[in-house]
Amino acid sequence: MALPAFRAPRRAVITLGAAAAAAAAVPLSAGAETARASRVKLVDDCATPETRALFQYMLDQQGQGILFGHEHTLTDGFTFDTYTETTSDVEAATGDYPAVFGWDTLILDGFQKPGVYGGTVEQNIEAMSWAFEKSDALGGINVLSAHMYNFVTGGDFWDTAGRVVGQILPGGAKHADFNGFLDRIAAAVKGAKRSDGTPIPVVFRPFHENTGGWFWWGAGHCTSAEFIEIFRYTVEYLRDTKKVHNLLYSYSPNSSFGGDSTGYMKTYPGDEFVDVLGYDAYDNSAGSPEWLAGTVKDLAMIVGLADERGKVPAFTEFGESGAEGRNLNWFTDLLGALKDDPQASRVSHMLTWANFGGTNRAYVPFPGHALEPDFAAFYDDPYSLFASDLEGVFDGRVHAVPSAPFLHLVTPTDRQRVTTTETTVRMRLTSATTRRATFAVDGGAPVALTRDSAGFYSGKWAIDPSWLDNRTVTVSVSAKAGATTYTGSALVFLGEVEPLPAGWIDDFEGYAGDDLTLSEAYSHVNGNATELSAEHKASGAYGLAYSYDFASAGYTGIGKSVGPDWTAFSALKLWLKGDGSSNGMTIQVVAKGAYFEYNTGLSDTAGAEVAAPFTDFRPAPWDTGHAGELLDAAHLAEVSAFNLYLGYGGATVSGTVYVDDIRAE
Repeated sequence: MALPAFRAPRRAVITLGAAAAAAAAVPLSAGAETARASRVKLVDDCATPETRALFQYMLDQQGQGILFGHEHTLTDGFTFDTYTETTSDVEAATGDYPAVFGWDTLILDGFQKPGVYGGTVEQNIEAMSWAFEKSDALGGINVLSAHMYNFVTGGDFWDTAGRVVGQILPGGAKHADFNGFLDRIAAAVKGAKRSDGTPIPVVFRPFHENTGGWFWWGAGHCTSAEFIEIFRYTVEYLRDTKKVHNLLYSYSPNSSFGGDSTGYMKTYPGDEFVDVLGYDAYDNSAGSPEWLAGTVKDLAMIVGLADERGKVPAFTEFGESGAEGRNLNWFTDLLGALKDDPQASRVSHMLTWANFGGTNRAYVPFPGHALEPDFAAFYDDPYSLFASDLEGVFDGRVHAVPSAPFLHLVTPTDRQRVTTTETTVRMRLTSATTRRATFAVDGGAPVALTRDSAGFYSGKWAIDPSWLDNRTVTVSVSAKAGATTYTGSALVFLGEVEPLPAGWIDDFEGYAGDDLTLSEAYSHVNGNATELSAEHKASGAYGLAYSYDFASAGYTGIGKSVGPDWTAFSALKLWLKGDGSSNGMTIQVVAKGAYFEYNTGLSDTAGAEVAAPFTDFRPAPWDTGHAGELLDAAHLAEVSAFNLYLGYGGATVSGTVYVDDIRAE
């Protein structure tokens, strides 16, 4: 698209159209587009021409520079009190706008500008459309994230109670509410148009940072299968039901993975549902070599995955956390580390968070900020791309490859626990139709599924009450389309699990002997594996086998949400059998936003109880905002999470330790 007349490009403009341009790794002239149209595989094979062109552009510009992005750059900042269509801290610092403009669905709730608190639904839909339109007019690319309020409790996105994902899936008690939320997104995205009526493309990244446990859609609050199915449902509802065709879809877990794709792909919805492979990472180390190396390693892994799948790789969210100004070269250090890696340097864009002004953190330095000179150097580096560097983003001639038929079992999800004598089996088949769809349990007689008003092939599953005894069964679905039969299946648990006593975190008895179900109950950081151990345990049938590998990172961790009230307890206790190494274990309790830690060793191989008095816990060294605080009654009244970290002691790189009966008492 044409650049605004009031701003001249600071460098040679980049115009892209041919995939070969990326290999050349040099800027292209305005006449470099190929005459022949490209063909791409997209989530939406009916995407608008401009949306198809945007996808091709992001593919082609890899290796020529990284597009810089900023969240809410037009509406929030430190350099203005009242926003207009041109206000921006980025512009104040550089004279230019970001290449990528980030926005959030909180606009629709009136909790972020340009949304209006207390405004009507229609008013806030129009506000989001306005944001997309103004960003587009300034030469930028729009990205939409989604901080969704808890549909079960009414709390915010940090409120992890209620197993929300299971409740908003089809058949869930809050499914209609979730549809209403998606309706508002659809209206805002479809309503974002240029003056000639052209729909403005938007990259939508719902359910971000899901590999952490801080959001209700994150690890430990839903299973991988539930996450996959709600992501798929979101895409299908917007694309097929609401007919929104100006969206690309981004998957964006959070760091870190130690360069191992296993954890990253654990919740991947599938190539049929993702256009952009993203990655979120925040630095609380002031740009330490370790953080830079880990981030680069993960991004290189993601670029490799994107190459294999024909997707766009992106650094979907980044920023520095902790005290500001500790590293006055933070931006250029990060860009330099990315540039130095042949793979990580090929991410299409990198977006940092919003400058909300006031006493909030500045993710983008503004005039007078300590990091302003470094951000100016970051801007001046030819490898960082801003709005004035872009041209022809939406102009390429691109065709979408027709989507192949795809079948998936929507409910019940894999590893779901069913406790009633009747439930509904739902299957979705896209890009094809069938005259015969069925489900079966443990290979038994097929039961017909019929197409319902929501577009699912569905049917009732009557469950013998005697089966609700904690057994596992396999539910399979099948549909024939043309000469091909498509199938799907899920392992389902039947019956209730006895709840743990107050204060207990885990006794490892409630996973039906299934290692994947155990793994799904925890969030995971860096290279580790968790399995149930029938041999090494303190009591019952199972303990936890916790295997680590420090080849890619110097620490690893698992965690889960707990609490909230531990005021009746005085210590954290667990049974631990070490591996004889000099490595260490850190027991971490998160309370009132503070990260309290207690350290112990792994040298004892006999197996014994570890008792960690709460009076001996101290804030993590990096948690400077809570330095000096104690894990006292006020904090114990608001416990939110338990984490168990293992750290490298300098000698043993890999091993297995055993844990059981984790509880506060």
